[in-house]
Amino acid sequence: MLRILVLVVVVVAAILLVPRVLSRTAAPAEGSVAPDFTLPSQEGPPVSLKDYRGKWVVLYFYPKDQTPGCTREAHNFQMDQPKYAERNAVVVGVSLDSVDSHQKFCSKEGLHFKLLADTQHKVTESYGSLKNLAVVKFASRNTFIIDPQGKIAKEYIGVDPAHHSAEVLAVLDQMQKSTATLY
Repeated sequence: MLRILVLVVVVVAAILLVPRVLSRTAAPAEGSVAPDFTLPSQEGPPVSLKDYRGKWVVLYFYPKDQTPGCTREAHNFQMDQPKYAERNAVVVGVSLDSVDSHQKFCSKEGLHFKLLADTQHKVTESYGSLKNLAVVKFASRNTFIIDPQGKIAKEYIGVDPAHHSAEVLAVLDQMQKSTATLY
């Protein structure tokens, strides 16, 4: 009986983990050039990373529009928009949801920053943030701070949506103070 239970656990683990391990792309390393992208936003026109050259970019990946954790994280980023503007930073969210889903999410929740639709999963995968659980795919809750020159300055893997915006703002302050003392 115990042997059968162990065998069942091993088979289930293999079914859930093997596809994820085989398809996982590593996140870009801090200090490396951020992978470029162009994706449609909830506002219609496509958005490219290069559009933000000269600014700090907070590129955050999240699993799904209109879910509790994702809504909380988005509300915190929205509430802190003036603080990001003071730091010459923009917040850009990415999920596998459609443009239509993003439009509804932004309208319902009063979000005014860009949410990008990665329906082909390519950008999410290039940032090592594609979660593949057998037949279900979604973006992992990861964030990348990209400096004004287009390099990954900081990465967060598996963030807490409740406190993440404050955490990012504190790190932006620290990074900007460090670069200011260099000049």
